[in-house]
Order: sequence, then C-alpha cells, then structure tokens
Amino acid sequence: MKLEHLLLGLLGEMPRTGYEIKKFLDTHGRFLRSNTTMSQVYRSLASMTERGWTAYAIDERPGAQDAKIYRVTAEGMTVFRDWLEGTYSPPSRFQDPEFGARLGFAGYLTPEKLIALIDVELDARRDQVAKYRFRDRSIADGTSAEFDRVLAASVGERLHQHGTQQIDLHIAQLEEFRRELLDGTLPVPQSSTTQGVADASPVASTR
Repeated sequence: MKLEHLLLGLLGEMPRTGYEIKKFLDTHGRFLRSNTTMSQVYRSLASMTERGWTAYAIDERPGAQDAKIYRVTAEGMTVFRDWLEGTYSPPSRFQDPEFGARLGFAGYLTPEKLIALIDVELDARRDQVAKYRFRDRSIADGTSAEFDRVLAASVGERLHQHGTQQIDLHIAQLEEFRRELLDGTLPVPQSSTTQGVADASPVASTR
C-alpha cells in the first residue's frame, strides 16, 4: 500500500485540498500511516497530477493564498481500484494497516468483495494461530553475556498471552463482521448528513 493509494481513495470520496488531506491523516486517518508530512502529501499530489491520476481547480481566496482543490480522474480511479480490488497478501503482523485501509474504503466495494477480502485475512490468521501458538518458546543456553533467562522467559510469556488475546479478538470480530455482511444485518450509523460522512470517513472507522 502506497500513500498514493490512500490519497486517491480520499479524493474519490470528495475533492480536497492538500491541507484537508493532511488534516485527515493527522486525525481520522492517523492509524493508516505514521507521521505523514505535508511535503509528502504535496509531492504525491504533484506526482499524481503529472501522471494524470488527479487534477485540480484553483479556489481563489481574497486576502489569503489561493488553494488547489484536487479531484481524482478516471485514470486515477482505475489505479486506485486496481490496488483496492487486487490481490491482498496478508502481512505477518495483523496490526499492519493495509487490511484496515482496504476495509475503510468499503464504499467502493460490494458486500461480496468485502467478504472475499475478509476470507483471505481469516484464512491467514487461522493458519498463523495453528502454526505458531504452541511453538517452543524456551530460551536456549549459550550466551556468555549477562542475561536473565527467567525474566526474559516471563516477559516473553506475557507478550505471547497478550498477542494470543489480540489475534483471537481480531478473528472473532472478523467472523462477526462476515456474518453481518452475509445476513445483511450490518448496523447503519444514525447520522448520514453530508458533513457527517465527510468527517467520519469510513477509513476512520477501522479502529
């Protein structure tokens, strides 16, 4: 997943200025990328415009600097959909952001495509549990450095228990999500105003 994919998805939802995109990434979209800078946003927008993926209109603002309002082009939407609907390869860490980002752009997908995406993630995480949960976690002797094996083993076991709880919860939530999509019982937010949808972009709801 590249920054360009996120920007194209956001611009597909609604035209935005570079400042508005950066503000979103700092607030609602803060789990999608770490520390995205304003210069990264503007460099990506400039590059995407050169490639014909985005275009902009000048918003004249008397008494202030004019702003560029970016929108996604048909070519840019094709690039975005190629990523969103393309092959998803689950990373080793289920906490990595790409799966959440794809779910966050659910408005571009059908329930059937969402279920297919969830199935890929579920299969990967179930296999991960089966392969690694009961692995040998003992710490072998051998180092000549000062090393407290008892403490290391105790902390390692605590971390293992924490990871076990987290991935079990991840799997359970996805199973419930999948059932809701199949049954058509996915809860619908109360507020559906235009401003509310813009402020509470689906990308933000992945956490």
